[in-house]
Amino acid sequence: MNDQQAGHGPAAYADRMRRPGLTASRPAASRTRPVPRVPRAAAVVLDVCCVLVFVAIGRASHHDGDSLSGLASTAWPFLAGLAAGLAATRAWRRPAAIVPAGLGAWLGTVAVGMLLRVVAGQGTALAFIGVALAFLGLFLLGWRAVAAVLLRS
Repeated sequence: MNDQQAGHGPAAYADRMRRPGLTASRPAASRTRPVPRVPRAAAVVLDVCCVLVFVAIGRASHHDGDSLSGLASTAWPFLAGLAAGLAATRAWRRPAAIVPAGLGAWLGTVAVGMLLRVVAGQGTALAFIGVALAFLGLFLLGWRAVAAVLLRS
């Protein structure tokens, strides 16, 4: 069997490119799954709100007060981590996707956030890292899961 009979070669490639919605680089199965459409700005606002809620709850539970400067001093490492995670995964392409955008947002927020807290002389107890992973994972991945369900129906 030659390349053309096996569906390979220039003629088969040209045939695939003529069919609507098909490209040569992705298999047909990956194009059939609907992708939730959430505006980029809305996704960033939701992610930032998740981080700020995490910080606010943490500060309140430790009786650190609710001043704006205190909130900002605790939040900046995590917000920088969020930005790094979103940039590393190029989340602007599919901001509501759990993978890679949600995973990058979650792990970037925690990993880079904790590293920046160490650099800034803030605490990073093992229990705090676990709580951050759980809370931020639930919220940063959770809103994306809810959006996927709501936008597919």
